[in-house]
Amino acid sequence: MFYQKEKMIRFTKTITLIASVVLVTVNQARAQSKTQQANQKFNHLINVVSAVYVDSVDEMKMVDDAIIRLLADLDPHSVYIPKKDKEKMNEPLQGKFEGVGIQFNIFLDTILVVSPISGGPSEKLGILSGDKIVTIEKDTVAGTGISNSDVVKYLRGPKGTMVNVGIKRNGEDELLSFDIKRDKIPIYSVEEGYMVNDKVGYVKVTRFARNTVAEFNLQLNALRKEGMKDLILDLRGNGGGYLSTAIGLADQFLDAKKMVVYTEGRNMQRDETYSTYNGTFKSGKLVVLVDEGSASASEIVSGAIQDWDRGLIVGRRSFGKGLVQKPFPLPDGSEFRLTISRYYTPSGRCIQKPYDKGKKAYRNDINERFNAGELTNADSIDLPDSLKFETKINGRTVYGGGGIMPDFFIPIDTNSRSDYYLDLLRKGIFNTYSLSYLDKKRKKLAAQYPNKYEFAKNFEVTPELLEDFISYGEKKKVEKVDEDLEKSKSEIENLLKAYIARGLFNAGSYFQTINSQDDAFIQAVEVLSDDTFDKLNVNYK
Repeated sequence: MFYQKEKMIRFTKTITLIASVVLVTVNQARAQSKTQQANQKFNHLINVVSAVYVDSVDEMKMVDDAIIRLLADLDPHSVYIPKKDKEKMNEPLQGKFEGVGIQFNIFLDTILVVSPISGGPSEKLGILSGDKIVTIEKDTVAGTGISNSDVVKYLRGPKGTMVNVGIKRNGEDELLSFDIKRDKIPIYSVEEGYMVNDKVGYVKVTRFARNTVAEFNLQLNALRKEGMKDLILDLRGNGGGYLSTAIGLADQFLDAKKMVVYTEGRNMQRDETYSTYNGTFKSGKLVVLVDEGSASASEIVSGAIQDWDRGLIVGRRSFGKGLVQKPFPLPDGSEFRLTISRYYTPSGRCIQKPYDKGKKAYRNDINERFNAGELTNADSIDLPDSLKFETKINGRTVYGGGGIMPDFFIPIDTNSRSDYYLDLLRKGIFNTYSLSYLDKKRKKLAAQYPNKYEFAKNFEVTPELLEDFISYGEKKKVEKVDEDLEKSKSEIENLLKAYIARGLFNAGSYFQTINSQDDAFIQAVEVLSDDTFDKLNVNYK
């Protein structure tokens, strides 16, 4: 009797398994049939329109428009990329392009070299910050209304090709002629770091590109030589990039065999990624700065660090982009990037914010956060218990539901912002004035402030310099508003100093100055300096 019962159970399981396989096969067949029907329907439409429509049609444009509309109805991040745009879109993440290697600005209708890119052909030939490009291939380009896109067209080109530029340099009576051999130019994703004090270092990562981890470690090693023990990692405004790079950066901080992230989708099995024994900052206090502009890869890194109690997150709730796109090439060289799965942090939090109300509402989410008070008041953030998760080591409460919620909330400070300040910023007065100022004072400033630390410590925006800046703004149709100037004076002076620092040194020096008045940065320094890490039992030893 027992054996008959056991046999019946096995038979029932076999029948159930066969039924499941048959059901899956039937469902797959139905899905295939629907796909074939859809293909036939669309092809028939294209053929009929092409054959009998009253006017001539561009079939490729029609198909492109249809693809764009189809993907738009899926989710906010599935997109179509025409062939002509694909290479340009990938440049910042590939980490290089081919050209002469300068950062430039159009200043007084002239191409002004803001700085030659380190290691590029222009730097190797001795082209300097402040040089003005007057001619390209003997043709005058100064005073001709040249645009940024024109400069890119003239100076970019295949590696190994030549271009001649005529340069006006302060102190030189004649134009200097340079024959530049174009080469591969690096696009850096990590700004030059700096020491905040004798123990704390600061590094800003602007995107997650192919070479980001190597660039980060280069900065980390330089700061360690200056005595760094603890680190502030700034991911504010970092919209993401390569998943593999995010995993590689998180690996620098986590002990081995810790889950960094997992992905899962309707037709994609759960895929878990773990940290390794490699890594350059597995001990030492760590603070990560995030804000509403930190997305995707930035959220993977900050989520993993928070979930494993490896560091503290300071700032505001991150963007909430946790959809994984895979590129699919099309026959004409274009491609579409289709969302195939979602990112989850080690504690199980889904990073992606809701998008069920449509693209318009999705894009307007940051404004809605501001209107609801979330960006200015921590008490305005009301999250249900269903979105509560626990960190993996200490069981601290963290939140899901879209984005990474910081451990220390820092509101946007709008008290010192005024219409006058914003007008100066929008009309580019800080940028153009600093270029003009450096054009006259570069040699003197370089001698007076031999490095970024001396500049940050000792350079002051004097009343005379501020007045000259205000007068310059008025000449550019930005009228001074006394009440607004009083309200924003400190921020105006600090931003002006930051622009001058960037022109004299680099973008890292800009952040060094800006951070001196930044509330999130100041909070980060405080929690690194007091006993907060020990109180919260955050792992840093």
